[in-house]
Amino acid sequence: MPQRVLTLDPLYIDTPAGAERFFATLPLSGTIALDTEGASFHKFVDRIYLLQLSAPGVTAVLDPLAIGVPPRMGELLQSRDVQVVLHDADYDLRLLHQDYGWHVTNIFDTRVAAQLLGIKAFGLAALLERYFGVKLDKKHQRADWSLRPLSKGMLDYAALDTAFLLDLRDKMRAELERAGRWSWAAEEFARLEGTRWEPEDPATGFMKMKGARDLSRRELAVFGEVVAWRNTVAAELDRATFRVMGNEVLFDLARLQPKAVADLSGIKGMPRGIVERRGRELIAAVERGLAVPEEALPKYPRAARWDKDPEFDERVNRLRGVREAAATKYDLDPGVLASRDRLETIARMKPTSVEELAALPDVRKWQAEALGDAAVRAVKG
Repeated sequence: MPQRVLTLDPLYIDTPAGAERFFATLPLSGTIALDTEGASFHKFVDRIYLLQLSAPGVTAVLDPLAIGVPPRMGELLQSRDVQVVLHDADYDLRLLHQDYGWHVTNIFDTRVAAQLLGIKAFGLAALLERYFGVKLDKKHQRADWSLRPLSKGMLDYAALDTAFLLDLRDKMRAELERAGRWSWAAEEFARLEGTRWEPEDPATGFMKMKGARDLSRRELAVFGEVVAWRNTVAAELDRATFRVMGNEVLFDLARLQPKAVADLSGIKGMPRGIVERRGRELIAAVERGLAVPEEALPKYPRAARWDKDPEFDERVNRLRGVREAAATKYDLDPGVLASRDRLETIARMKPTSVEELAALPDVRKWQAEALGDAAVRAVKG
């Protein structure tokens, strides 16, 4: 299919009255496409800065900074009579719940559909090029959507995120049905409902950062203090944390534990402005970590202990073989069919039937169906 670069002329709605008129034209049934634009690459706390919505014959870009909570939109998205089509819905669903308290229902996720169809390049740009020959201009991929006014190019870029989703959904649903995988997709879509961020304890959140487990307990205490300091500065500036200081610099601070402001300049990647304007604050954070009493040093909770099972690894390897064979049969990525964690769950719980396999935590019915009796036999050895 020849490539074509497409621009649109979407409705731009930036008044409550305009939003009310627009939503009054949309029935509380049928199908709509939805996307959101945040600014996590720029801001400390992400929020929705733009809403894109396509219905048959119309694409609109709504400005929630001017409108507030769009009238009737929550009713539309939470109606089971309306199917909401998104691409890679997880983050959008979390933002919609965080900002508006909405739980979107009746979801169709084109990324999930692509993965279940065995499509390897499942980003939206790749799918639009594959199905429609449309090539997205990535110029605004990391734009700061909190800025106003928005250029024509930014509005066109945002509108393209939903303009083809309804047609893409129709094509993908037909392919899923032909492949006998519509029930697979429906199960995955149902699991997306209720997606939200769970509250995180700021006192221990730093322990979940990649690489934190490699630190000693004393280093972990220092790391926690410098992470908390960075979060405070980022919140004050309303700036993404990595724009204040990179994670690797924080890890070096935890390990090197500088004693004076002059020592900070020797740390690779340390921003010069931080040293000049906030060096004393940063050294104070390191000192707080060094002052934590030995008995109060942070530590990770003990991992769940399982009865010693000398055949566990062998069962996992047999299950991996079953997964690889099934992935080849269905032309799926093995990780989509069953993750390593899921294989370990199966090996540990030792189901004796496909029904027991399907009842295991996090195992989908469609996965149990695809792995089938071969997985049960692999467990039995």
